[in-house]
Amino acid sequence: MKQYDLLIVGAGLFGAVVAQQARERGLRCLVVERRDHVAGNAFTQEIEGIQVHRYGAHIFHTSDEAVWAYVNRFATFRRYTHSPVANYRGELYNLPFNMNTFSRMWGVRTPREAMEIIERQRAQAGIGEPRNLEEQAVSLVGEDIYRKLVQGYTEKQWDRPCRELPAFIIRRLPVRFTFDNDYFNDAHEGIPEGGYTRMVERMLEGVEVRLGVDYLRERAALRPLAGRVVYTGPIDAYFGYDLGALTYRSLRFDTQVLDEENYQGCAVVNYTDRHTSFTRVIEHKHFAPANQRRTVVTWEYPAAWQPGDEPYYPVNDAKNGELLARYQEKAAREADVLFGGRLGEYRYYDMDKVVASALALGSRALDAPAR
Repeated sequence: MKQYDLLIVGAGLFGAVVAQQARERGLRCLVVERRDHVAGNAFTQEIEGIQVHRYGAHIFHTSDEAVWAYVNRFATFRRYTHSPVANYRGELYNLPFNMNTFSRMWGVRTPREAMEIIERQRAQAGIGEPRNLEEQAVSLVGEDIYRKLVQGYTEKQWDRPCRELPAFIIRRLPVRFTFDNDYFNDAHEGIPEGGYTRMVERMLEGVEVRLGVDYLRERAALRPLAGRVVYTGPIDAYFGYDLGALTYRSLRFDTQVLDEENYQGCAVVNYTDRHTSFTRVIEHKHFAPANQRRTVVTWEYPAAWQPGDEPYYPVNDAKNGELLARYQEKAAREADVLFGGRLGEYRYYDMDKVVASALALGSRALDAPAR
């Protein structure tokens, strides 16, 4: 007789949703988390009356009505419209790329004028089917915007030339010919009141959670406790990197409390030139302004990654794709272990997609008997 029906490795958003679904089904559930807090990279911490996003800006946005209804069970969302600004050597441009951007860049006033410039630059570049990120970006927004607002930021983030990066990385880039600064185009967008940590804590109510527990180090003692495991850590780490390590990019954060009310006027400013060492600056109070007298600001720096560092962005090139496929074959043979989340699946996930994936796993697997 196992002590638990389900052992969940990781108390991030994916693990919390699975745990909540398991408890709702009446399953006995244990969650173990390597860090000293829940909510994973969405962790928020109150400083100076401000909910600080300790691992970078997280904005919840979705057009999935089922996901939106689900998260609203655990939080009241404050409407927040993400309208970041790009700073290129002191020149300020609106993001996403829209008529405000094009007007600032070229002095145009109408969508037709902007389209004509972009089309002319596309034709001059002579790009057919884009073979890499640079060609994809130029085909979307033209040479001028690519050079000023895409190239430097991207090459800092990934530490390699844009010509060596796959085209699909930039396909998420929104481009619109309206004066609309909302970065996302979803039906719902917001930040949970009280922060993401409180939302995840509510998901985990009634579930046993052990913090500061490294499952991979304590697997011999933990695995026999439950009939089934949901593992949300790095898939290659689970197998001891025996086929080699998948590649990630990491981040470093410098967070400071400043004795002023308003540092930059918006939540996120991207620094898009190649020579500024940080990629963006986050002023957290603008996610939920409440007349705070001081402000908390984070400078975000891209960083190299090696096993043991915090992995943030998977490097989805052909080499890593082949290695991932081999690890997935091994994972499929693991009896009563399910792999999920951005690390368990080695993929970039928006937050709503994390929730949707976790709900799908719950529906598909939690009611099935262990093998």
